[in-house]
Formats: sequence, structure tokens, C-alpha cells
Amino acid sequence: MIVLGVETSCDDTAAAVLADGKLASSVVSSQDEVHGPYGGIVPELASRQHVANIMAVVQAALERAGTRVGDVEGIAVTCGPGLIGSLLVGLCAAKGIALTNRIPLVGVNHLEGHLLAIFLEHPVEFPYLALLVSGGHTSLYLAERLGCYRRIGATRDDAAGEAFDKAAKMLGLGFPGGRIIDQLAKRGDSSAIRFPRALVRGGKSDFSFSGLKTALREHLRRERGLGFDATAVVAGRALLREEDLTDVAASFQEAVVDMLVGPTVQAAATLGVPRVVVSGGVSANSRLRLRMVEEGERRGLEVHFPSPKFCTDNAAMIAYAGAQRLERNERDDLSLNAVASLPL
Repeated sequence: MIVLGVETSCDDTAAAVLADGKLASSVVSSQDEVHGPYGGIVPELASRQHVANIMAVVQAALERAGTRVGDVEGIAVTCGPGLIGSLLVGLCAAKGIALTNRIPLVGVNHLEGHLLAIFLEHPVEFPYLALLVSGGHTSLYLAERLGCYRRIGATRDDAAGEAFDKAAKMLGLGFPGGRIIDQLAKRGDSSAIRFPRALVRGGKSDFSFSGLKTALREHLRRERGLGFDATAVVAGRALLREEDLTDVAASFQEAVVDMLVGPTVQAAATLGVPRVVVSGGVSANSRLRLRMVEEGERRGLEVHFPSPKFCTDNAAMIAYAGAQRLERNERDDLSLNAVASLPL
């Protein structure tokens, strides 16, 4: 089966072709330059960029795979969760292609795509505990089998990726923040500043990052007298010595990683699950990857990460998840709609 995957849940326009279970092409058009000046994603700008890019990205994916739209036997498209305007662009494009060429269509939950991204490179035995950590999501799922997932825990407020982006904005570092902080942290002392680690009362497998962002803001205000209007943020970086900046980045990152690793390994032990898969954009973070592997070796846990190109939003994972559904004869008609908050 040849499956075309389409993904536009946030700010990346992506398309991919999966042929007989093997990835034939994967194309991603980033919008980092569009949103960079704002320090975060502007939903209206994201949807407009998707409109401009979607058909060119789909065509590029088909050409790189050496196939034509007439050869496609199924279309898998993200239908949620995500930014509603962005989702609608990809969904309408996929519907149009499916209707014009009489190709079966199936909607895919973006979160399921992330949970199954690891299978693009190698199989993982079920059941496994999945830590899904990105700019919009931080959750723990028990993946019992294909199509059967049980949420074990989730963030009570902000996602880990959002915390990285807001921290970078406070430090005047630019967007996307997680990638920049990761690079700076490699030159810093992660024990220089003891930021708080949130423990969620009554939710051992839950997460919380809002307090950590507040702690960073107060640290900067206390230590350097930095305000947080637009002018002060730009000037703020100049007020921090390079050594201070790298130490703040390393210490903040270490706190985020601690709060991700702890609940994950504890949940795995409680559930008796011998393997963990970490996915989503933040799973590309080098410190998180190192710490999870170290903790896995210490506790006898298998720890799996997708390659960085499959951690961030991509259509290959949507094509894979959709192919599994199409093979089970699952189909959606043209009434399929986008849902901004779609549970898994």
C-alpha cells in the first residue's frame, strides 16, 4: 500500500509517502523565520503559511518518492489536536486530493503519530510507556497495542516545550527556544542555580512547569534587575555575561529534565513496564536523551528515542499511523473535521 501523509497541526507544513511500510519520502517546510520575531507561534500567520506551502510540499513528497498521486492508495491526515486554522488547511487539502482521485481517507490523531514514530526506524515490543513531550503536550501514555493507549499522566498547566520557549524569550535568545537553550547549556554549569522542581500533589505521574518559569523570571529580576517588556528583553541578554547566560540555560534545562525523567521512571516501575519510548519535539533535547538512557540502564529499563528528524512534527509518523488504520479497513468520509482538543 502507498500512503500519503499530511501534517499541519502547528507551524510545520509536512507531507510524506510510505510505500509498503517503508518511508519513501518526507518533506517538512519550517516556519521558524516567520514566527521568530514574535518569540512564539502566531496562529493566524501559521495557517496562512500552510495555505501558501501545502500543495508544493505534497508535490515535493510525491516527486521524491518517485510516485504520482494516481498511485496513492490511501491518504492519512492529522485531524487534531492542534491549532484549528492550521489543521483545517491540511485537512481540506487532503480531502480535495482524496475526492478528486477517489482515494480512501483516514484521520489521524497527532499524538498517536508521535507515539508510533519510533516504528519508522525499528519495532518496539508492546506494551511500552510513552513520554510524549513537545511544545504543546507533555503526557505519559501506556501503549498496550496498536490503537489502544491509556493516559497515565499529563501536565497540569504548561508543556515542557512551551516552558523552554518562554525561558528563551525571557533571556532574549530567539525562537525556537528549546534548541537554543540546549546548545547554550552544553557550555554551562547545571548546578549553578537551584531552580525548583515541581511535585504535583495527588498526581505522581503528572507534570507542572508554570512555577519553574516564574522562578526563572524572579531569578533574573533579582540578580540582574531585568524587566520583561519588549525593550528590556532585548537589552536583557546584553546585561548577562556569557558565563551567566550558559549557567542559567543549563540550570533551567536540568530542572525541566529532572521533572520529566522522575515521573516517567516512577510510572514505569509502578506499572511494571520494562520499556519506555520518548517522543515529541523535546525528545530531541540532548540532555533529556542522556539522562533517560542513564536512568534506564540504572533501573533495567529499555529506553527508545526516534531520530531527531522524527521527534519534531513530521508527516512520516502520520503516514505510518494512518497506514495501520487503513490496513484495518478504517476509513473516514468527507465529513471528517478538525478538532483542536482531540483526546487520544
